[in-house]
Amino acid sequence: MPFAGFNAQDFEVFNVEGLEPRMEVLIERVRPKLEILGSEIVPFLSALSGEEMFVHVAKHARRTVNPPNDTWVAWAANKRGYKALPHFQVGMFGTHLFIIFAIIYESTNKSVFAQHLEGKKGIATVKKLPKTFYWSMDHMDPGFTPQSEMTAADFAKMADKLKNVKKSEVLCGLRIEKGDPVLEDGEQLVSVIHSTFEQLLPLYKMAF
Repeated sequence: MPFAGFNAQDFEVFNVEGLEPRMEVLIERVRPKLEILGSEIVPFLSALSGEEMFVHVAKHARRTVNPPNDTWVAWAANKRGYKALPHFQVGMFGTHLFIIFAIIYESTNKSVFAQHLEGKKGIATVKKLPKTFYWSMDHMDPGFTPQSEMTAADFAKMADKLKNVKKSEVLCGLRIEKGDPVLEDGEQLVSVIHSTFEQLLPLYKMAF
């Protein structure tokens, strides 16, 4: 089945009150699309990165009270899990879709990325990213800083935090706001995801 994109009803999942009701709708409406997208993107990412990638769709299994505010599919070079590794994600909050590279708090690659970020080559790499990209240091917070506003001092602070704060994270990529027509065109959205991951690949390489 080809990937059909995401519509307004998919984003409305996050308006459903309560853990069980929201999870029921999420599993019915959004998760199948993430699974299809995961399978469609994984050959491209494997070829792009030069290593076998595996699909991981968020299950939200640890939640017992609070319903999830976002959901996603991740790709990483490990069949058993992705959280301990630098990885790629596509997911959504109620307000937008995100297409990102991420290193979250469980990964020891944070310090490797930070060391590269402190060097001239690393700074040159991040400055080449599109101004439409954004940065975040908390995967649970939809807040962000646009690439166009990031300074050398901001990157230096980011590197320092990644090295010295255990729970630190780094995310970078593209946001597509709810209602953008590209979201409902599966073929066009896959093309945007391909292009975004190609532009994020240098960051992925910086994490090793």
